Amino acid sequence: MTVPQRDLESDPAAGPARRILVVAHTGREEARAVTRAIVGALLGHGLVVRMLEDEAKESELPVGVEVESVPCEAAGADECELVLVIGGDGTILRACELTHGTTTPLLGVNLGHVGFLAEAESEEVDTMIERVVARRWSVDERLTLDVQVFQGKEKVASTWALNEASVEKAARSRMLEVVVEVDGRPLSRFGCDGIVCATPTGSTAYNFSAGGPVVWPEVEALLMVPISAHALFARPMVVGPTSTLAVEVLARTEGAGVLWCDGRRTVDLPPGARIEVRRGASPVRLVRLHEAPFTDRLVAKFGLPVAGWRGAAERRRRQADHLHQDQP
Repeated sequence: MTVPQRDLESDPAAGPARRILVVAHTGREEARAVTRAIVGALLGHGLVVRMLEDEAKESELPVGVEVESVPCEAAGADECELVLVIGGDGTILRACELTHGTTTPLLGVNLGHVGFLAEAESEEVDTMIERVVARRWSVDERLTLDVQVFQGKEKVASTWALNEASVEKAARSRMLEVVVEVDGRPLSRFGCDGIVCATPTGSTAYNFSAGGPVVWPEVEALLMVPISAHALFARPMVVGPTSTLAVEVLARTEGAGVLWCDGRRTVDLPPGARIEVRRGASPVRLVRLHEAPFTDRLVAKFGLPVAGWRGAAERRRRQADHLHQDQP
């Protein structure tokens, strides 16, 4: 869902200062250089810049450049106008942990490979800064997953995901025996390497690699994709956003499993564990600078071949030519 621009204005009661939290992948010199340029530009426009203290040190900011340096546990994303993320999708997923449960949006500058979650490329930094300063941007609200883990009747873990929650075998040599369930009803039992439960946002991530469908981000749905399942009926499934997906690791299975959320948070799954996945209460808000359709983003990110496409304009031209030829 796209939020109109008027909803992005700062609260006048909060005072004149506009604060931006900058999160960066500082392990690469390219990222450190882009971080220094962005921080300098934001400060030059009178904005307050906040950084995580380790990243502020590792970015090697020039002498005299003053930022708010805070520990990770005191990032205070809810006090900031937006979180500007410099890196790839992994860095953006890390930044999502700082904003989860708040209304603060994230703006990604891609320094990775595909960078589906990012909105700007490194060569677009100047234009991006202008848009941020002028508040000329909108926000997409992205559906998240609420993930609960049970052992018997006891809830042993509660976590969340933006892209996917995947149940995977813990040992390479052992297959998982699972029963999958939709809305409290058993659907199928099979052996597999794992199960991916994904959002539309995550449909171009692990879900894509596992053979799941690409789902446009404005579609509200939950996805379930078996990984290397030993079963006739083990196909990717798409269910409504109010459904609850569940995966039970059968007690008789010889191997344990592990739950991965966005490839960052893990929970061990002994035989008998049950994982329930439903729509999360808190969406992730992603800043959008461009109004290009998702189809164009898909073509650009994957480098899809579209040469030879004539499009509607070409079809109209051909129709006009035919009409002209038919006239006496």
